[in-house]
Order: sequence, then C-alpha cells, then structure tokens
Amino acid sequence: MSMVSIIVPFYNCPYIDQALESLVNQTYKHIEIIVVNDGSTQYKDKIVPYLDKIKYIEKKNGGTASALNMGIKNATGNYICWLSSDDIFYPEKTEVQLDFMQRNRALFSYTSYHCINEKSEIITANLGINPPNRLELIKAMSRGNIINGCSVMIHRKVFNLLGVFDEKLPYTHDYELWLRVVQKFDIHFVPQPLLLYRVHKQMGSMKHANAITKEKSLVVSRHGNNMRQLLKRLLRKH
Repeated sequence: MSMVSIIVPFYNCPYIDQALESLVNQTYKHIEIIVVNDGSTQYKDKIVPYLDKIKYIEKKNGGTASALNMGIKNATGNYICWLSSDDIFYPEKTEVQLDFMQRNRALFSYTSYHCINEKSEIITANLGINPPNRLELIKAMSRGNIINGCSVMIHRKVFNLLGVFDEKLPYTHDYELWLRVVQKFDIHFVPQPLLLYRVHKQMGSMKHANAITKEKSLVVSRHGNNMRQLLKRLLRKH
C-alpha cells in the first residue's frame, strides 16, 4: 500500500480542528498527517485532541511555502497532498485520487472542489477548470493559476526532480511550482469534487489581493519565455 503524506500548514486558524477531523476520517487509512505550526500564537489548543494521530512540527513564522517545505522534508509518503487549515477534504479524497493516480500512472493530479462559507455550508456548484488538451492547459496556465493547491496530489518524484516551493513567494508559491511542473509533466484532472474550499473574510487571497497581483506578474514573467517556447512547440504539432 502506498503511503500518502498530507501536510497542513497552520497559522492562527480557528478552523484547524475541522481540517484535522476531515483527515482522521479519510476512508484511505495509509496516511500520515503532518501539521506544521508556522509560529502560531492562537488556536493551538484545537490541535491537542489530535496529537496522537499526527506528526506535529513547530517552527518560526516563515510563511506557507516554508511550512509546506518543512512538511515535505519530514514526509515519508510517495504521494504528497496539502490541506490548508481552513479547508476540508471529502472523506474519500485520498482514496479516489490515489486510485486515479495509480491507474493512470500520473505524477501530478488536481480535482474539482466546492466552496464553503464560515459555517461550512456549500455555497457553489462544482468548481474545477479542465482544459480539453495540453495546448489549452498551457495557454490557461500562462495567464494564471487554474489549480487549487489543496486539491493536488503529487508524487515525490516531482519534488526530487524540480525542487520544492519558492519561499521568497508568500502568495504565489503554488502557481510558480505548477508552472515548473506543467513544463515537464502531464497534469491530470479528477472531475469529482474532493475538496471543500473555505471562503471567509480572513482568507489570504482577500486580505492580500494587491500584493498577490504584483507577485503573479513576477511569476508569469519568470516563466514567460519557457512557456512561450512550449506553446510554439505544441502549436506546431496541432
């Protein structure tokens, strides 16, 4: 059985217990839950009931990318997932996605998801962008991030070959890594919604919208040349 490592970066998040509850209730049991406390001062008490079921790591505050990298460093699984401490996995997330990855010999996959509110009520239809072919995927990813990071499952080989998250990018570290991935590997999509993504006033994407826009431009320009070359090659094939 393949071990799946699920990394939960935690920083002062009141929803952490709901995230952890969703992980201990996964239908696939061969998992390790790695909570990386990124210098939190609040809500640590919500983790206490789960301490016997998780690997718990404390570090100085360094941002989500640094917490994820610390988790990856301590992970023993061949497959790695990430769950933000305010989001929730459906019970079958690990089982369904791992089965899909193994059947398709995929090294990277992402899924559809639903949005939830502060009360954990579903507030959207099934969300998930699945371009019809590699050419359209490269076009879409050149413009912006279409992959929800917490819906992803990644084989360890990807990190071994491409490296981990860029800790200098506080907000777009996921998008930057996906751009590295899409240049080298096939990206697979699981249409079933397997993640509940929480939308709330304290979420980073709302609080830091301007900084995120600036950082995204930086990431797009960093990979622009390679992505354009890749598009040209794919267009020649079509």
